[in-house]
Amino acid sequence: MPTAPLRAPEVTADGAPPQVIQGGMGVGVSGWRLARAVSRAGQLGVVSGTALDAVLARRLQLGDPGGDVRRALAAFPVPELAAAVLERYYVPGGLAEGERFRTEPMLRAERGEAGELLTVLGNFVEVWLAKEGHEGVVGVNYLAKVQLAVAPGLFGAILAGVDYVLVGAGVPAHVPELATRLSRGEPVTVELTVDGDAEPYAHRFDPRSLLAGGAAAAEPGAGGRCDGGEGPCECGGAGSGAVRGGAGGARRVQSVEIGPRPEAADGTGAVGDVWAGLRRPDVVAIVSLPVLASYLARDEATRPDGFVIETHGAGGHSAPPRGALKLDADGDPVYGPRDVPDLAKMAPLRDQGIPFWLAGGTAHPERLAAARAAGAAGVQIGSAFALSEDSGMAAELRDQVKSRAREGSLKVRNDAAASPTSFPFKVVALPGTLSEPSVQADRRRVCDLGYLRTPYRTPKGALGYRCAAEPAAAFARKGGDTAQAEGKVCLCNGLLATVGLGSRRPGGTVEPPVVTLGQDLGFLADLSPRGEPYSAVDVVDWLTGAAG
Repeated sequence: MPTAPLRAPEVTADGAPPQVIQGGMGVGVSGWRLARAVSRAGQLGVVSGTALDAVLARRLQLGDPGGDVRRALAAFPVPELAAAVLERYYVPGGLAEGERFRTEPMLRAERGEAGELLTVLGNFVEVWLAKEGHEGVVGVNYLAKVQLAVAPGLFGAILAGVDYVLVGAGVPAHVPELATRLSRGEPVTVELTVDGDAEPYAHRFDPRSLLAGGAAAAEPGAGGRCDGGEGPCECGGAGSGAVRGGAGGARRVQSVEIGPRPEAADGTGAVGDVWAGLRRPDVVAIVSLPVLASYLARDEATRPDGFVIETHGAGGHSAPPRGALKLDADGDPVYGPRDVPDLAKMAPLRDQGIPFWLAGGTAHPERLAAARAAGAAGVQIGSAFALSEDSGMAAELRDQVKSRAREGSLKVRNDAAASPTSFPFKVVALPGTLSEPSVQADRRRVCDLGYLRTPYRTPKGALGYRCAAEPAAAFARKGGDTAQAEGKVCLCNGLLATVGLGSRRPGGTVEPPVVTLGQDLGFLADLSPRGEPYSAVDVVDWLTGAAG
């Protein structure tokens, strides 16, 4: 397969790679407003690419205050597909109090076009809004563990002109090739890990076919069952809550021409059609140690354009310790000397023109300076931006975090059991959130979003989907080990609730949030010593020395 040649990464206005990467914190914490603010300040603003299908659909159902989502949809290069999504989800004035969101189609390896189309549109909207009105660079962040979302999400981001794609929570060996082929409008094959199969499942994503036939896929009921299994569906069925409203405006804001691609050099024209004007974004792999960076860089097909070396102190998911897993008295993984990155091993990659950034407890001007002295291009920062006023995190949760941090009572666990991915996951202890066992116990387990589901082979040979955070009986019925379900938290629903988009349940209840941050919040002493609000630009200025 053809691959992109090694090239200089996208640069900021001063001609250098960004010193500061704003972390892509999902779901919706790193939204378009935050990314745009950081990008306009001259650094790399990043949107989270996780669950943007649900984010899009729910913002529309809440009435799209200000019209931002509809403005971005008006720029989508296939207007009839944007119109179909508006007709299905847009509610003028927003849903009534307690009225439930319509269920979004889940991503599936077979007959999953409806979910793929909504994922394409959600990523397009978020990146387009982040890039609107300025010339700065914008990135999108994906989790490799969410296997089915990366290709359609990346294609939607490319349609919107994304500059960087950052991928962690797994080994993103396939992403450089995905970026190359999708920027040409070519079909790609994603190899899915399927429990019970010796070989990966080859899932084909064809952007041209999806856009050509997407209007049919967007119709209600397209895409089949949520879990691919047998018996009653665990999500409670599609169509929960009637949705009103029509297609809204169809104003074209931006044009991406669709036309024939020039013939190949041999005159055969075999390469087919492409979307004129699209370009390949730089790929940045988020890894925990230089040894994985060296492994990915040795082959042109897997070599990214840069690396983030992220230690276990960073928020969200982190790599487990090397060697046998040991837990401390709180149940957190114990890391040792083997988990400390030896940055001298990044020198050969840097000498090849592949930059790297450091992440995990790097939010301080002195740590940025130290990272650059060690050969890094800069740092990736998450938590300091997550607690800024530009963040998508609900204001009351941000205020609680800052108040407890100021009192010295805030605790951030690196919970080894919480995530269905089996990666350790940072959970902030806050009352009324899924950090509390009582809140977990009161919540009815349901899997109706399914981003962290694992494909498995059913006894009849079909592809099914299961998640360790779904109802234990359902997980066991699908062949899951009930011991793996112990302590699992529904991160999909919890993270959506953290940004005010929580699922509404019968009886008027709303899904409780789960908050994730890094374990070093020392930056608050400088940015918010008395709990006062601060902006994303304040963070950038403080880190880079531009503050007055």
